[in-house]
Amino acid sequence: MNKTIIAHDANEMEEIGVELASDLRDGMLVSLIGPLGSGKTTLTKGIAKGLLVTDVVVSASYLLERDYRGRLVLHHLDAYRISSLLEFAEVGLDQFLPPDEGVTVVEWPERVEGIVERSDIMVRIDLCEGGSRVVEITRPTRPHPPRPRSADRGRPRGGSL
Repeated sequence: MNKTIIAHDANEMEEIGVELASDLRDGMLVSLIGPLGSGKTTLTKGIAKGLLVTDVVVSASYLLERDYRGRLVLHHLDAYRISSLLEFAEVGLDQFLPPDEGVTVVEWPERVEGIVERSDIMVRIDLCEGGSRVVEITRPTRPHPPRPRSADRGRPRGGSL
């Protein structure tokens, strides 16, 4: 699946996420790359809708990670305040890169070396004049590097750094 789509509004961004969800399987990692306000969380809401999640999906910025249950578990991560894979491991979030169960959607993955390279699907969103977005969806052909494992799996997740 390599495609480019023009989204004219938030509803179309959400629909792209719904369509993308139909291709997701357990253990997949999705990277969402785009500037602030480009629609990454809106796209994640669409993915959740496509996975039959009934909870309201909100930004993961402050908690770093939120889980939602649907056809698959959706792990929604925000890497904006993270600077390395080691920091993900320190708070126990490395287990979602990729997850053993469910799918992980990461906003701002390009800020942490190694996340985009692990991704099964990469979504790049570019803002255009007039408020539309160019959404490029690609499947990298690179094999996944091994993920780091945290020493303490019992540590609470979702805290701030």
